[in-house]
Amino acid sequence: MASFLNGATASLDIAIYDLRLEAGPGATLLGAFQAAVKRGVHVRLMFNQDHPADLPVPPPAEIDWAFVDQLKAAGIETKPIPGVPDLMHHKYVVRDAGTPQAAVLTGSTNWTNDSWNREENVILTIASPAIAATFEQNFMELWQNPVVALSGRISAPWESLADSTLLRLYFCPGRGLKLVHAMARSIASAQQRIRICSPVVTSGPVLGTLAEVVDHGKVDVAGVYDATQMDQVQRQWGEQPTAEWKIAAFRGIIAAAKFGSKRSTPYAVGSVHDFMHAKILVADDYVYAGSFNLSHSGEQNAENVVQIESHAVAEICTAYIDRVAATYGGRPLAG
Repeated sequence: MASFLNGATASLDIAIYDLRLEAGPGATLLGAFQAAVKRGVHVRLMFNQDHPADLPVPPPAEIDWAFVDQLKAAGIETKPIPGVPDLMHHKYVVRDAGTPQAAVLTGSTNWTNDSWNREENVILTIASPAIAATFEQNFMELWQNPVVALSGRISAPWESLADSTLLRLYFCPGRGLKLVHAMARSIASAQQRIRICSPVVTSGPVLGTLAEVVDHGKVDVAGVYDATQMDQVQRQWGEQPTAEWKIAAFRGIIAAAKFGSKRSTPYAVGSVHDFMHAKILVADDYVYAGSFNLSHSGEQNAENVVQIESHAVAEICTAYIDRVAATYGGRPLAG
């Protein structure tokens, strides 16, 4: 993370849900930010300020205000984004937007010690002025008008990287429905493999399509989720008559496809956060990765997802998901 920040020559725009760094990691990033400002880099940071307490997932953000004050003292512009009723759940950095060397760092990780020490997470770096420009557009939406519900209204085209890898961006809530239906179409059209790695799986289009594919039994399906968080979700579903089908669909999927399930520590203030936190969908050679849990509530949050068309990237992500799933009781690794 510090290495990515250290590469900035003009600007750094950061959108992060949870910002709570202690000891070494905090000092390292603070040093990187201070050095960037001294180089003349314009740095802006926005983060989620509040959290609706009655939601089981995702766990509430816990902002370290003392760290924020240190950043402000170093010359960094900061902006808390109200997280009620919908979360500012982004996790990305745009570096040197508008320049030929522009790049983005994104994925599932928050900026916390637990995220980097105890949780499973995925991080992507993308060197592309076009991709950086679209992320920057999303950043400026919220920076100029910090209302989550009005953000994410960006229809992004496919972009080709220098190595011919194809990428397309989705932002929520503006394109939330487009995102989940694109995921559902990729699942429905998969011919060989589907891999799911998400703390929860509650999006209706994703859950229903995945259940149908598993029932047909023609595609290799596997994955991993966070058992503690899904238990909370299923208890909520049990109180909603219209959600009974989701309980049946989810249980059928994990039984037939042999999903791994991490029994993480239940959330409490000051507790260890050791959630299965990575968020990836693989369908044949399509990969979806970013800040988005495969959840209905995520459709209303400020989220970002990168859709990648690449056999090589899909292979890497499939191997990662299979390894994590096997760790938590999923199908054993071949060989």
